[in-house]
Parts: sequence; C-alpha cells; structure tokens
Amino acid sequence: MPAIHVMINGLPGNVATVIARHFIADRRFKVLPYALTGPDIDAQQFTIDTLSVELIRPQAQEARMAAIVAAEAPFISVDFTHPSAVNANADFYCRHKLPFVMGTTGGDRERLLAAVVESGNVAVIAPNMAKQIVGFQAMMAYAAENFPNLFKGYRLTIRESHQAGKADTSGTAKAMVAYFNRMGIPFGAEQIEKERDPERQLNLWGVPPAHLAGHAWHTYALVSPDQTVRFEFTHNINGRDVYGDGTMDAVCFLADKVAQGIRSKAFSMIDVLKAGAAVS
Repeated sequence: MPAIHVMINGLPGNVATVIARHFIADRRFKVLPYALTGPDIDAQQFTIDTLSVELIRPQAQEARMAAIVAAEAPFISVDFTHPSAVNANADFYCRHKLPFVMGTTGGDRERLLAAVVESGNVAVIAPNMAKQIVGFQAMMAYAAENFPNLFKGYRLTIRESHQAGKADTSGTAKAMVAYFNRMGIPFGAEQIEKERDPERQLNLWGVPPAHLAGHAWHTYALVSPDQTVRFEFTHNINGRDVYGDGTMDAVCFLADKVAQGIRSKAFSMIDVLKAGAAVS
C-alpha cells in the first residue's frame, strides 16, 4: 500500500515537532519536507531527525504552496500551528482543496466548519487528538444526549493547566462546557479557571518539573446544592506523545474518506474512533 503523503504545519513548534517525529517513524506515511510556519520564525529550514524541512512564512505562503501543491498533491495537511492562524490556514486549505486535520485549538470554530462544507473540502477537526480523552468526551456526549438535566442545581468548577506558551483556553475544556450545559448546569467558557504560571503549577498543582513545558491537566468538579455530594473527573497528560497515535489515526481515516470521494464534510475525532472500533 503506498504511503500517505503528509505535510506537518506548525514547525518548529513543540507539538508539531512531536507529531512529525511520530509520522517520520511510521512507514505508513511520507512526511513532505515543507511546513507552514508563523510570521515570527526567522529560520528558513528546520531539521527533525534526518528530515530537513523548508519553513514557509505567511507572506510567502500562496506563491510557494502553489508550486508544492503542483508537485506533491495529493497530500493531507496536519495543522498544529497557533490559535490566531486557525481560520486563515483553514481558508487556505479549503481554497486549494487540501484535505486537512486541524489539531490547533482556538479560532472561530463555526466559521472553520462552514469553510469546509462550503468549499467542498473534507477535514478532521478536533480540540484534542488524544484518543482516550476523546473517548471520555464521547461518554460525556452520550450522557448529555440521554440524561438531560442530570446535574441540574449542581455547582461546576473547571480548572485546566497547560504550559505557559499555550495562548488560549483549552479547547477540550470548552467542549466539556457544552456537555455540562446540556446536563442542566449554566456555565460559560469564560468561567474556566486557566493556569499558566509554572511556579503555581509546580507548587500548587503538583505538575512534575520535567513537564512544566508540556502538559495538559484538567479537573471537572460538581457539587450538589446541599454540598453533600461531590463528583470529580480528572485527566492529566504529561508530555505530548499521547497526541501522536490519534493524529495518525485521523490522517488514515481522512485518507480513506478522500479515496471514497467524500466532500463537504467536517469529521470529529469521535468519528475517527468509531471507524477504528468498526474495523477492529
């Protein structure tokens, strides 16, 4: 079976670099030696293991990518860039009919989904690529659908901690808000408690020193009106390797959809998990 060609965008960022290493090490994929990067990146090349990657800044994107698309298409773009670039990058992928996996959080998500459908493109869009976290979200989605108002009257607290360089509030935490809303709790994304201070993460949260620069700790706590009942859901991730398998699954899933000729469709990671379960 021929290798799936993939372009990893967001290099030399930390997440994109970890993801790229997973793809490079897997024979199912061929990583293209190009990557879209941010306007503040001065370097023109970035080397990962034995692969030298050309970094393409926004001002050169249209002209350079036209040549790359002509020479390398078809390929799937994997986006782990910056929240401020989400919509511009998605518009670019859609304009050039480049199927993509959007792992970057932030941006206008409704506009993002609409761009895929209106352009006839196809994509996997997810705020979290960790399969186990996505499975937890799927369980919460089931509860929200089947047990509305389950936690009506309960007080909700959502706390999330990520490395200092994460610009936005966790997309996973925002997604969880919607599920709790449907289970009877009025709560806004602006109420999420966001921690980005390494000293507080180390001393108050207990994040291991080795993972202050890369972690995702979440706690969802619910307390009954009379304070006699408490539920707490916690998922703590140290490092970024956990996102590799999920991203590769998403690319394989998307490649299959492209081969089937499916267009104008934005899939979620829950769709990816369901497809994997059906195959196994």
